[in-house]
Amino acid sequence: MLNINNGASQLKKEILVRLAKMQLAGKLEEGVHFIPREIAPLNAEPFRCCVYHDREILRMRVVARLGHSIEDWDDEKKLSEYAQEALARERPQEPMLTVIDEACNACVKTHFLVTNGCQACVARPCMMNCPKKCIEISGRRAHIDSSKCINCGLCMQNCPYHAIIRIPVPCEEACPVGAISKDVNGKERIDYSKCTFCGSCMRECPFGAMTDKGQLVDVIRHIMDGKKVVAMYAPAIAAQFRAHPGQLETALLKAGFSGVYEVAAGADITSAHEAEEFEHRMDRGDVLMTTSCCPAYVRAVKIHVPELASCISDTRSPMHYTAEAAKRDNPDCLSVFIGPCLAKRKEGIDDPFVDYVLSAEEIGAFFVAKEIDIAQCETQPCDARPSPSGRNFAQSGGVSEAVRIRLKNPERLRPFVINGLNKAGMKQLALFGKANAENKPAEANLVEVMACEGGCIAGPSVLTNPKIALVQLKKYVESCQDSAAGKKPD
Repeated sequence: MLNINNGASQLKKEILVRLAKMQLAGKLEEGVHFIPREIAPLNAEPFRCCVYHDREILRMRVVARLGHSIEDWDDEKKLSEYAQEALARERPQEPMLTVIDEACNACVKTHFLVTNGCQACVARPCMMNCPKKCIEISGRRAHIDSSKCINCGLCMQNCPYHAIIRIPVPCEEACPVGAISKDVNGKERIDYSKCTFCGSCMRECPFGAMTDKGQLVDVIRHIMDGKKVVAMYAPAIAAQFRAHPGQLETALLKAGFSGVYEVAAGADITSAHEAEEFEHRMDRGDVLMTTSCCPAYVRAVKIHVPELASCISDTRSPMHYTAEAAKRDNPDCLSVFIGPCLAKRKEGIDDPFVDYVLSAEEIGAFFVAKEIDIAQCETQPCDARPSPSGRNFAQSGGVSEAVRIRLKNPERLRPFVINGLNKAGMKQLALFGKANAENKPAEANLVEVMACEGGCIAGPSVLTNPKIALVQLKKYVESCQDSAAGKKPD
C-alpha cells in the first residue's frame, strides 16, 4: 500500500487549500488561472519534459478538484470558466472518479526485470526453473525474453540474490475487479460498469492520475450564501485529527456549518436494525447474512457476486440514518457527509437525504484555509453521545461486534470478517456466494465486509497513517466510557 505521505497526495492538498482560500476571499474565478503557474514556476525543476507540460497537468488537477470529469476536458476552456460552472451547478455529477490522462505514466504491462544484482551464478536457478525457457545468460547477466515470458514469477522466487524484480502497474494491480485496462495509446481507462468505487486505484497510483472529483467548492458556496448547511462526520474522520471529542464539532461550527451530527449515532441505529434482522433471518432458516454499511462492498456484490446479493442486510448505512435525522430536525438544511471514502460519494448521490459528500482531504483543506486549529478549539458540549460500538464502526471487526452485543442470543452468531476487498477478498466473497447459491451452510452466518483493509480509517482519502488513526480511534471510543462515567478527557 502506498504510504499516505507522498508527493501526489501533498499536491492534491495544496490545490484544495488554494481553491478554498480563493473562494473564501471571493476571488475564485479571477484567481484560479494562476494556480498552475504558482505551483510550477518557470525556475522550478520540471517533473515532466518541461514546466509547461507540468502546468497543463496541474490545470487538469484543478479541474478535477472543481468537480469536473477530465474525460470531458476542453483544451480551449479557461479555468475561470470551469470555476463558473462549478459555482453554478445544482448537484454533483457522476461518476465520482476520473482519470487525468496527461498525468498517467502509461506504465508498461506487469513484467519481471533482471537488475544489476544478477551474478550469472553457476546454479542458474532462474533459467533452470523457467517453464518457457525464456531466460538466457549473456554478458555475465541473465536476460528475459519478454515475448516468451508468461509472468509466472518462478525466476524471481528462485534467484538467491533477489536480483529479479516484478514491476507492476499499480492501478491495475490494486483494482480487485478488473475495471482498469489500457487503451490503444497505453493509457489507463476505467470501466465504470465494473468499478465499485473502492478508491484503491486512486490510493495506489503514484502519479495521481486516478482521482476523485471534488465537492468542496459546492459546500463552501452554500455556506457563503448563508444557507443552513449541516455537517455529518464519520467516526473515521474523528480519528484523522489529534483532538478530544467535542473539538471537531467546534471546528466545524467555526468553519461555517450551522449544525454538526456524529455519524456514530447513525451507526448505533444500523447495528440495532442489523441485530434484529439477523435474528429474523436465522429464525426463518437463512444460512447467511452480510453487513451493508460499506457501499463499495454492496456494489461489488451486485455487479460481480450476484449469488450473494440476497444475503446483504436490508438495513441502511449509518450515513443514511444520520442524514435522515438531520433532515427531520432541519427540513430545509443541506446535509454534508464527511468521510474518507470514495464510494460514499456514489451512495450520497443515490440517497435523497444526502446532498454532498466531502473527503477527509477536503475538510482538512477547508480547516487550513479558514486557519482553524482543531487542537486549540474548545470542546463543544453534546447532549447525547453514541455508544463505543457505534464509534468503533470505523475499524474492521467493529460492525460485527456491534451487532453481537445487541443480539438477544449472541451465542448464535458465527462472524467472519473480510478485511479488505482486494483480489483475495473478492475470491472469499465468491466462495460465500457459491455456498449461498447451493444453500450449503457456510463457516459463518454473519459476514462483515470492509472494502478497505483495516476499515474506514484506511480509506482512500484519509489524512493520517491508518496505524496512527487506529490509536486515535481507540481513544475516541474510550472517551464514550469516560463521558458516561463523568470523566474529563486527558
